[in-house]
Amino acid sequence: MADELRARIRSGALRPGQRMPTQAQLAAEFGVERQAVRGALRILQSEHLLTNISKGAPATVAERADRAPAGPAAPPQPTTVALAPRIASAFEAEHVKIDAVCLTAVSLTLAIGEPLRQIYTGRLKPAKVDVRVLLPSRSIDLAFPVPVGGRQGDDDPVHERWLAQRNAQGQVLRHNLMALRATHGIDVRVTFRALPFTPPVKLYLLNNTEALFAYYTVTRSEALIGQESLPTYDAQGVRSMLFAFEQGDGLRDTTFVEQSRLWFNALWETISSELELTD
Repeated sequence: MADELRARIRSGALRPGQRMPTQAQLAAEFGVERQAVRGALRILQSEHLLTNISKGAPATVAERADRAPAGPAAPPQPTTVALAPRIASAFEAEHVKIDAVCLTAVSLTLAIGEPLRQIYTGRLKPAKVDVRVLLPSRSIDLAFPVPVGGRQGDDDPVHERWLAQRNAQGQVLRHNLMALRATHGIDVRVTFRALPFTPPVKLYLLNNTEALFAYYTVTRSEALIGQESLPTYDAQGVRSMLFAFEQGDGLRDTTFVEQSRLWFNALWETISSELELTD
């Protein structure tokens, strides 16, 4: 329940200053006892997302609760929870700069949807957007996802499925951002380059002042490809816990952001290569 309510606050469905549903309404919606509701509300209060929690009146969404916290005090959160509000905050700048290292760009494509929604409703008005994304090359032997037991001959349906997903997500990301040129006159540039290795982590750099970092944790899973279920070693990036570092929040965070930016630029300018999102 806390995860769902947190996501509603982060997405803007529940806005700062807005009254929450009553505890009775929440208990009915989620099919739980009021004690569970109060526990979920206390969790969100401890994260400074809610105020005025009492038995007599509905809680209130805290001011600026739509901003995900960053810095030393920020708790790590799943990518699906933390990434969209941080990117939406980055889109408040006149010149938006986003750099990403990832496996397929699924999380980034999903997260971009929130600032796009705010642009179309008139809440955000950036003048320029630059997005650079580093993805694994199609020609390398990926560390993951891979079939358990390794490839059998030249045919590798797991690799082909990853490649199709990488291309599709990248194309959707580019299309949605480039559409802002025609609809809002925003100067947009989206560029992809290919890495010669499988990134073991994902990294998002926002306006050169914030770094969001997560590990890809490889697990054994089943992949349904066509009518066949194949055992694979893969990582679910959307579930990865995202750690936030912000420049100016102490020496540790500032140094991490600076070194992450240097690392990304070094990869971009040296060993990465041209990437076309085609079959």
